[in-house]
Amino acid sequence: MSSAARIEAFLEMMSAERGAAENTLSSYRRDLEDAASAIEGGLANAGPQDIRAYLDRIAAQGFAPTSQARKLSALRQFFKFLYAEGLRQDDPTGTLDSPKKGRSLPKTMGEAEAGRLLDRAAAEALDPSQGSDRLAALRLHALVEVLYATGLRVSELVGLPVTVAQRDDRFFMVRGKGNKERMVPLSAKARAAMSAWLAARAKVPAYAESTFLFPASSDSGHLPRQVFARELKGLAARAGITASKISPHVLRHAFASHLLQNGADLRAVQQLLGHADISTTQIYTHVLEERLVRLVNDHHPLAD
Repeated sequence: MSSAARIEAFLEMMSAERGAAENTLSSYRRDLEDAASAIEGGLANAGPQDIRAYLDRIAAQGFAPTSQARKLSALRQFFKFLYAEGLRQDDPTGTLDSPKKGRSLPKTMGEAEAGRLLDRAAAEALDPSQGSDRLAALRLHALVEVLYATGLRVSELVGLPVTVAQRDDRFFMVRGKGNKERMVPLSAKARAAMSAWLAARAKVPAYAESTFLFPASSDSGHLPRQVFARELKGLAARAGITASKISPHVLRHAFASHLLQNGADLRAVQQLLGHADISTTQIYTHVLEERLVRLVNDHHPLAD
């Protein structure tokens, strides 16, 4: 069996048995095909020295430690699969160390900035002078309100089913990474923004019958995440916020940080974000530390 055939078999297993999302499968494919094209003699037959030489090469090319670690993770999963299937008698990645990664804090934005962004989106959605652009303004308002109210991943947000907006519920279920479902809350403002968008969407023949809340004439049938990211940066600029500081991921982090700043429990935030492991959520520990310092300074009898 060739390396290409083994990669296909691995991806099929990840999809069928582990429910890997399309984005995850695409990432695995890119990383494995990149390694296969760089390793002489074929990826499936590579030894530890071949894998180490490949990792050294991509490090020399300037790939960030996070990218190197992701590529090594894909290779580990691939060779673990080959070993489990009896297609190899060893795992050449078993003795390799992961690249050292700095523990960088996520970019986020303050509550005041988030408020300005949402206020600007609401004002544009209500502005009758928008004309033909008002449909896009209503959609963008719904997107940012839902994102800040739920902390969804951008792929989860743009792929939401229309049924979420057709029910006036305070919570809904979303299917995230690994095909796992979780419950997320909806604020009253988010529900109102979705209802306004749904009413406008119903008047567009191309959108009316779509099963997606944010339909588009794309391969997926819904709004591409890159389009939303671009529109979000434009909204930020119009709200007086530096466009480079904002992205869908930044709003997701703002959701988590602002919850913790206002007293939420780390475990609750883990569930809302859809993190499988609490260690992923612990990147927000600095927010909890700041809150504890504030609590002691404000309430301890001996505090200055």
